Amino acid sequence: MQRFSTATFLAALSFAAPAFAQSDTALTATAALTDADGAEVGRVTFTQAASGVLVAAELTGLPAGPHGFHIHETGTCEPPFESAGGHYNPTGAEHGFFAVGGTHAGDMPNIHVPESGSLTVDVLNTLVSLEEGAPETLFDDDGSAIVVHADPDDYQGQPSGHAGDRIACGVIER
Repeated sequence: MQRFSTATFLAALSFAAPAFAQSDTALTATAALTDADGAEVGRVTFTQAASGVLVAAELTGLPAGPHGFHIHETGTCEPPFESAGGHYNPTGAEHGFFAVGGTHAGDMPNIHVPESGSLTVDVLNTLVSLEEGAPETLFDDDGSAIVVHADPDDYQGQPSGHAGDRIACGVIER
């Protein structure tokens, strides 16, 4: 079976679904990711699309290997980043892509960082919004953050996927 990256999948969709094209009036947000020492390790751009939010990450200086990559419920990033709270979950769903009652709105596929430590990845999250007042908005009273974990998420239904320590965090801001 041939596997495609998320970026390849989204590129293919751009031919079939012009709704992914960014307009001049699209809602956007960004997050500067830092590690526990305060060094910047990437930038994530969020763009409202017709069917969700396109999450575009440019990451550097991360350890090679698979890592959990999630939106968290609180817009605070104080090391060791527990301040970001749990996964963003406005509907009270279960965690994990394999959970019958899942998934958290903040659950996204693992990222796979190459030996260089640099990675560019696009993910379409259909369960969140940048629109203020929307039930799934990332801009609720306490904001939201994007977190990279030390280990991969196992996509199972327990509370948080056993993705390990939080190694990078960024507050999502307009």
